Amino acid sequence: MMILSGDPPRSRVLSLLLIAIVVMLAITPFVFPGAKPLNVAAKICIFAALVASYDLLLGYTGTVSFAHTMFYGIGSYAVAIALYGMGPSWAAVGAGIVIGLPLAALLALVIGLFSLRVEAIFFAMITLAVASAFLVLASQLSWLTGGEDGRSFSLPELLRPGTVFIKDFFGVRINGRILTYYIILVGCAGMILALLRVVNSPFGRVLQAVRENRFRAEALGYRTVFHLTYANVLAALVAAAAGVLNAMWLRYAGPDTSLSFSIMLDILLMVVIGGMGTIYGAIIGATIFILAQNYLQALMGAASTAAADAGLPLLPNLLHPDRWLLWLGLLFVASVYFFPTGIVGRLRGTPKAAE
Repeated sequence: MMILSGDPPRSRVLSLLLIAIVVMLAITPFVFPGAKPLNVAAKICIFAALVASYDLLLGYTGTVSFAHTMFYGIGSYAVAIALYGMGPSWAAVGAGIVIGLPLAALLALVIGLFSLRVEAIFFAMITLAVASAFLVLASQLSWLTGGEDGRSFSLPELLRPGTVFIKDFFGVRINGRILTYYIILVGCAGMILALLRVVNSPFGRVLQAVRENRFRAEALGYRTVFHLTYANVLAALVAAAAGVLNAMWLRYAGPDTSLSFSIMLDILLMVVIGGMGTIYGAIIGATIFILAQNYLQALMGAASTAAADAGLPLLPNLLHPDRWLLWLGLLFVASVYFFPTGIVGRLRGTPKAAE
C-alpha cells in the first residue's frame, strides 16, 4: 500500500469501484472507439486531479476558495500563449510550464499571506475578487490571450493525430492523440497519488487539525498561517498543471474552457458528490458528474422513446432529454441527502470529521 501512502480505500465496494474506473480509463481507446469517449475519459482524468487539489483546501483545511479556476486558467493560458508565440515545439511546452506553474504558486502565496491570517469569509471574498479581475484581464488583453476568442495552437509533431506509431494495434491506430491521452492519464494519476501522500503526511494531519479547531492547533504551537498558505500553494500548482494538460488536450485555451465560474461550480459539485476530505472522492465525483453531463441526456432520450412506445402516460414528458439538467439536479440533491459525507465517506463508513 505504499503507492497509496498507507491510506487504502478501506472498503471492498470502494476498492472495486476505483479499480473499475482506473481500468476503464486505461483501456478506453481500445474499447470505446470514437472521439467522444476519449474526450470524456480525458476530461475525467483532468477534473479528478483538479477536484483533488481543491479538496486539499476545502476538505482538509475547511478553506473556501473561488480562485481555483484562476490557477487552472493560468496553466492553460501559459502553455497556449507559449505554443502560439513560439510555435509547436517542446521548448514552447517547457516554457509554458516553467512560466505558468511558478506564476500560479506565486499568486497563491501572495493571496494566502495577505488573507489567510483572518478567519471566516475574508479569504473567500479575496479569491473571488482576484479571480474576477483575472477573468476580465484575460478577456481584455486580446493581444496576449486572444480575448473572448482565446488562443488556438498546434502541438509538437509527436502529439499530433497525424503522427502514427502503430497502424493497427488490436484494431486501434496508435497515434499522437492516443499518446497525448496517456500522458494526461499518467500525469493526473501521479498528481492524485502525490496529493494522497501529502494528506497522509504529518503536514496533512496538521491541516486536518486546523480544520477541526484552528485555535487549538495554534495553542499547540503550529504555525497555522504557514500550513494554510503552503496548502494553498500546493493546490494552485496541481490546478495549474491540470490546466496545462487540459489546454494540450483541447489545443485551445479560452475564458469558457479555462476561467469560467461554471467550472468552479462544477468543481464544488464534484467535491460534494464524491465526499469532502478524501482524495478518492475526487475520482468518484468527477467520474459520476462528467458521465452524467455527457450521457444523461442521451439515456433520457432513449428512456423517453421507450416509454412512449410502451404507451406509458407522463413518463415520456418527464424523461424528455430537455429535462436532463433537472434530473441532474435531483441526482445531486439525492446524493447529498443519502450520502451527507459523500459517496466515499459513506462507503468507508467514516465521518469526515473523524478522518
